Amino acid sequence: MMELIEPFTEYAFMQRALVGSLAVCLGAVPVGVFMTLRRMSLTGDAMAHAILPGAAIAYLITGISLIGMTIGGLAAGLLVVALSGWVSRSTHLKEDTSLAAFYLISLALGVLILSIKHSNLDLFHVLFGNILALDNAALLLLASICSISLFLFALLYRPLVIECVDPLFLRRSGIASALAHYGFLGLMVLNLVAGFHAVGTLMAIGLMILPAAAARFWVTKLDHTLITAVVFSFTGCYVGLLTSYYFDLPAGPSIVLALGTLYIVSLIFGGEGGYIKRVTSKRHLEA
Repeated sequence: MMELIEPFTEYAFMQRALVGSLAVCLGAVPVGVFMTLRRMSLTGDAMAHAILPGAAIAYLITGISLIGMTIGGLAAGLLVVALSGWVSRSTHLKEDTSLAAFYLISLALGVLILSIKHSNLDLFHVLFGNILALDNAALLLLASICSISLFLFALLYRPLVIECVDPLFLRRSGIASALAHYGFLGLMVLNLVAGFHAVGTLMAIGLMILPAAAARFWVTKLDHTLITAVVFSFTGCYVGLLTSYYFDLPAGPSIVLALGTLYIVSLIFGGEGGYIKRVTSKRHLEA
């Protein structure tokens, strides 16, 4: 039993990693639940890459600066959101197509900018994060982003629910639809930047989507889904950090793999649409 808590009682860096990952999940997972409900999971993946050039430019100017890379990532992500929205409104292209185009440009530009430094270590840090290196300043930033995200999420909660149930009704209401849509995209960018500091740009979306997807195999009500997804995310972070500690593995990928394991287990054994449940139900109907 001591092996389950010893790393977090003996080492400050493990404590900070756990607190930081939990702060990220608390703000990001509710957004991830609505991403799955709105079928925007791949949009979130695109946005995760879109923040890369802003962080890269800030890195060239300030080095590994917490505030600089946060501002750069936010600016790049919000710029891609604005540009993709403008293209979809001004041309015949749909928003997913324009977003994909800008995401590919952003990803290539970000990697190109980072390569100017000729440092594979720095590129690895940006793409995959280093949650075990979080300091007190980083924890304060992640806690602040979590608090802001939860506040904005509370403001947007009702229109987001309405849009999931009856999107045409919300669109007919005028400005509320645009505020909900672009406000939600802004929330995605904000939480992806937080995830970027913890597990890097390539892994940040996993913290948002995997717990939300797993929770939907166990519960059906929205409030229960939100709570279950947050519990799953906390469990995945804890197990992932333990795995990283005892097997000397990278912490970020270990966390995402732990969340992925929860998703696969839910996919097979979940009581609400899981594979075994669906197979046994079909056999019962055939009998």
